[in-house]
Amino acid sequence: MGSCKGEQQQHRHDETHCVLVQGPIIIGAGPSGLATSACLKQEGVPSLILEKSDCIASLWQHRTYDRLKLHLPKQFCQLPLLGFPQNFPKYPTKHQFISYMESYASHFSIQPTFNQAVTSAEFDHVTGFWRVKTQDSEYISRWLVVATGENAEPLIPYIPGIHTFSGPVLHTSSYKSGSEFKNQRVLVIGCGNSGMEVCLDLCRYNAIPHMVVRSTVHVLPREMFGFSTFGMAMALLKWLPLKLVDKLLLLVSNFTLGNTDQIGLRRPKTGPIELKNVTGKTPVLDVGALAQIKSGKIKVIEGVKEITRNGARFMDAQEKEFDAIILATGYKSNVPTWLKGCDFFTEDGMPKTSFPNGCKLYTVGFTGRGLLGTASDAVKIAQDIGEQWRTI
Repeated sequence: MGSCKGEQQQHRHDETHCVLVQGPIIIGAGPSGLATSACLKQEGVPSLILEKSDCIASLWQHRTYDRLKLHLPKQFCQLPLLGFPQNFPKYPTKHQFISYMESYASHFSIQPTFNQAVTSAEFDHVTGFWRVKTQDSEYISRWLVVATGENAEPLIPYIPGIHTFSGPVLHTSSYKSGSEFKNQRVLVIGCGNSGMEVCLDLCRYNAIPHMVVRSTVHVLPREMFGFSTFGMAMALLKWLPLKLVDKLLLLVSNFTLGNTDQIGLRRPKTGPIELKNVTGKTPVLDVGALAQIKSGKIKVIEGVKEITRNGARFMDAQEKEFDAIILATGYKSNVPTWLKGCDFFTEDGMPKTSFPNGCKLYTVGFTGRGLLGTASDAVKIAQDIGEQWRTI
């Protein structure tokens, strides 16, 4: 361990220094990192969170649009040990969720070390410790918790000709409001929850969104008979087989929303919950976009063949002009860029197995189950590390 000093959670700003951390190092101060830190405290285990940005929940604070609300009711999105305030609505807004995160960190006295972008993390098999390097420091610990999640970086697909387009091209991570696109023709590439909601927001400012649907997609009503669709599905799965629950969801969906195939949104052959479990692809929960598609205010278009200087050519040979392009193409993990010397993650940055493994490497927020999965991961990880902590 040589030159390392046994000081925990230091906040010095020396040019280069080495810190021995008594508890786990947690990478990422989003909901996953905060939840894990809080659960570890409950187990009596200290931890150090390293965060590359200057705030907690940076994805929510810097990379989400103004009108965003939680897609699921708040009871499915709360973190362990501290729920949402009772006066929050059923579907909290972006700003309410951020305030909840800030209150959560304050309640558990969680103080991440900000502006520490991890450049490498590697397990030292000789000492049995993790060495985590940032731009100016090295942190050493027995345990490493990867809490950067599935949505660490914008996913930018290759689209022929996109660099020739004369107008603005932005990812939804940079989109704030449709007010910037009043009365413009906007090409939105992607038909997931973000693509649908951006199109809906654009409509509110009299823009003309054209949404590219590259593959099949399940669209479900956010609520069925006044109850959360997700909540109903979770309740039914306790009593019925998955395939039967999928059939019931689609039956009610078709009754409520109509046949989406007729408006260019073809459903996959696999049911929505089964598809989510197998591929991680989340069904779209409709909050109003479908009505705008049916009215013609949101145009549905098949795949893009290439982008031109003034617009795009499509697979069906159509060519249209646009003022702007928005990429609603999702996010990806960034773990492969900094996790070195182990093969516990795929090339796409997803963990191959659940925790723990021989290197005391843990992951939280990679289950494809959103905040509900994050809460479950955090509790299990804290319990596992807590048991080890008490034997040291």
